Amino acid sequence: MTSGWAFVTILGLTVITVLTRAFFLLPEREVPIPHWLREALRYAPLAALVAVVAPEIVLTQGQLIHTWQDARLFAALAGGLWFWRQRGILGTIVCGTAVLLTLRLGLGWPV
Repeated sequence: MTSGWAFVTILGLTVITVLTRAFFLLPEREVPIPHWLREALRYAPLAALVAVVAPEIVLTQGQLIHTWQDARLFAALAGGLWFWRQRGILGTIVCGTAVLLTLRLGLGWPV
């Protein structure tokens, strides 16, 4: 790829990015969204988070884990229980990380 094509590609991607991110800022009034879509969009961040985190918990190098002695399972369970009980994000992260590090570094469990 020549320098000219690289410049045109970067410029095009920049324009597309700015337009897509500014799409909701350009209209002078609020864009009407159906109630069912508004309700569905409430769950989009949670769905995206689960789609990223779940494979990291149950897969190792593209394969399902084959042992129950995987520190990630217990760390995810501990974090989930903390969130269910306390409803705090920071505590969830600290609890899950503490369990993961304890099992991984203290007991030598695989991750």
